[in-house]
Amino acid sequence: MKRIVSLILASMFAVAGFCAATSLSLSSPDGKIVTTVSVGEQLTYTVTCDGIVLMKDNPLALTLAGGEVLGVKPSLTGKKATSVDEDIHPVVPLKYSVVRNHYNQLRLNFKGGWAVEIRAYDDGVATRFILNRKGTVDVMGETFGINLDAPAKLTMQEPRSFHCNYEERYTFGTSDEWAAEKKIAELPFFIDTQKGFKMLVSESDLNDYPCLFIRGNGAGSFTSDFPRQPLEFSDNGDRSVRIDKEADYMARISGKRSLPWRYILIARHDGQLVTNTFTCRLATPCGNASDFAWVKPGQVSWEWWNGATPYGPDVNFVSGFNLDTYKYFIDFAAKYGIEYILMDEGWAKDTRDPYTPNPTVDVHELIRYGNERGVGIFLWLTWLTVEKNPDLFATFEQWGIKGVKIDFMDRNDQWMVNFYERNVRLAAEHHLMVDYHGAFKPAGLEYRYPNLVSYEGVRGLEQGGGCQPENNIWLPFMRGAVGPMDFTPGAMLNYQPENYAARRPNNASVGTRAHQLAMYVLYESGVQMLADNPTLYYRNDDCTRFITSVPVTWDHTHVIAAEAGQYLVEAKCKDDVWYLGGMMGKEPYEGRDVTIRIDFLGSGAARRLTLFEDGINAHQQGMDYRVREMTVRNGDVIKVHMARNGGFAAQIK
Repeated sequence: MKRIVSLILASMFAVAGFCAATSLSLSSPDGKIVTTVSVGEQLTYTVTCDGIVLMKDNPLALTLAGGEVLGVKPSLTGKKATSVDEDIHPVVPLKYSVVRNHYNQLRLNFKGGWAVEIRAYDDGVATRFILNRKGTVDVMGETFGINLDAPAKLTMQEPRSFHCNYEERYTFGTSDEWAAEKKIAELPFFIDTQKGFKMLVSESDLNDYPCLFIRGNGAGSFTSDFPRQPLEFSDNGDRSVRIDKEADYMARISGKRSLPWRYILIARHDGQLVTNTFTCRLATPCGNASDFAWVKPGQVSWEWWNGATPYGPDVNFVSGFNLDTYKYFIDFAAKYGIEYILMDEGWAKDTRDPYTPNPTVDVHELIRYGNERGVGIFLWLTWLTVEKNPDLFATFEQWGIKGVKIDFMDRNDQWMVNFYERNVRLAAEHHLMVDYHGAFKPAGLEYRYPNLVSYEGVRGLEQGGGCQPENNIWLPFMRGAVGPMDFTPGAMLNYQPENYAARRPNNASVGTRAHQLAMYVLYESGVQMLADNPTLYYRNDDCTRFITSVPVTWDHTHVIAAEAGQYLVEAKCKDDVWYLGGMMGKEPYEGRDVTIRIDFLGSGAARRLTLFEDGINAHQQGMDYRVREMTVRNGDVIKVHMARNGGFAAQIK
């Protein structure tokens, strides 16, 4: 149900009335966050929370071709305040099946055919430009500035250039030091104000516009930066192109449109970062949810990470990228109720030709075999192959493919942002789900097209020894906070960092077994991978049965304990079955004791809790874990020990 109240504060003002700076105030529904907008020489806004100044005089501006700068000496012509309280029901609910969207909004209209909208929520603020002009306009630059009122600590990913895949490890700094280094950071961007508030900066409703990056200006001041629009390309292999010429503008867009939302989540406690739904609340929803009733999120058995090499007495064939091996994967998926398998690079005879399967694979036979056993198939593709074969999705629909993994975009300019939308829309027309790899972070497209079930854009298990628990623990607070992430968890060979040594086909993870199991509760993806070898999953049947019991969508998320970058404990519910997940990084060396109060079950009969936790020697032998079972009721308290680089996971039913 949606409730909207509009208050026309002023419809038109004489220009003379706004020669001096005008100040306007917008409060969050609970009145605790106040945004004060100043319309003077420069359009700026200041944000306070509980009376504490967090950001002061943040500038907003849009530079167009010809030197026109919207936001400098703006002439206000009208303003309108609106209050909205509505419920959103995501087609693919990653954190909540119902998301409350409650905000107060101020729209400022300016002379020259443009406006700015500012929304105040109980957990942050969001801003965007709106254009009302004829024809097309070239955007030369956009200023989304952040001026901190005091020094702060930062956590971020720092790419070498705009040409990146959002897989860098997190780095740390202070606002003053980092700003002076003239680097760029991807979104999301994390700010610890050291005033009792944490802030997460990202964007939503991104379409026909490049991704935003953050650049330091010095003295705790930041602004936006963007890649230019590419104009000319040349060949650069089977999965990329070389950009030979760029425009002087960052985007050429319609003169009548809204620009992407820029939002700043303000968290009083770290658990609010984990439960962030700003991307959902600000995204354009799909037109009709029933049109996407065919979208079926689920788990996926994946062969690439483990080298497609099942072995043992039940494997009486030469394993590899061939028909017998993929049938073995399908049988494994069917046994454990895994909805899909993914056939990665190697299923096609040539990466440039998606119509001719590898003759050793026989995709059509595998589709038939999978259908008989209730297992669907995803196929891997390079983005360049997708771009060069516009009829591909129609063919895949005829074949009976359920989804595609599209890889190696590694760009974030306007052209590539449009590639994402153009192809996920086309995939929807042919009832195909999409998992984008080599991708930027989620920015709302997954709500307009719910068949976009996941993105990579994360330093995941594919990085092998470069995927460390000290980085993993940041993911729910940052990357996972803005949308689905295909981390590809599920390693059954687990080592502490000092004795890690692994490579395909015997890939492994850094951290404990329980750390891996916790990921299935804490990490969210519409297609959640089981990355390891079916052979190892069979040998660890209890872990496999737990993993495959965990849903990929959720009705409710409840944070029990959280400290960004240190540890996280969550409870999640789906159809009245609860799951617990806990994870920590490498410090402290002796691990961490966690006390969990079971206060989320509600009244009713006792329930059975099955707990996978770090074993007594997990601090040195990562594969040491224990299973405990107990009866619990609402109000009970349990204690769990997490080893360094460890975790735990549990089911309550």
